[in-house]
Amino acid sequence: MNALELKIPPALLMVLFLGLMWLLDDWLPQFRQAWLWHQVAAMGVFSIALILIAAGAISFRMAKTTVDPTRPEKASSVVTTGIYAYTRNPMYLGFLMILLAYTIKLSNPLTVVILPLFVWCMNQFQIKPEERALSQLFGDEYQLYCQQVRRWL
Repeated sequence: MNALELKIPPALLMVLFLGLMWLLDDWLPQFRQAWLWHQVAAMGVFSIALILIAAGAISFRMAKTTVDPTRPEKASSVVTTGIYAYTRNPMYLGFLMILLAYTIKLSNPLTVVILPLFVWCMNQFQIKPEERALSQLFGDEYQLYCQQVRRWL
């Protein structure tokens, strides 16, 4: 187990990456390329992100299982319905979409390089450790779910 696994709450990690995007845009403003409707597009993507996050949290609450991403061993069930029938990580997908919305808002295409870095960090330090914990807790039931539903989309 890596020292960083399950240590930084994903929402905080997203905020840190938002800060990186802001710094990159601030350091290299000459690459900004504002286009008509970019603010509207950013708000649309942001709205979809909030819906994904809320749908994931509501599904967990309805299943009476933990929403604490740093303690996956506290999960009481594998949630496979609702948004979880389409993505295993709707809340993390929502965080990624918030970052995408900020990229669109900034209108600086260089900030898009932050997105794959966020996905890599989430996969390495949050999602894979969660998957190991859930596999230990729920065995074949979780493995079957993983075979049927993609990690992100």
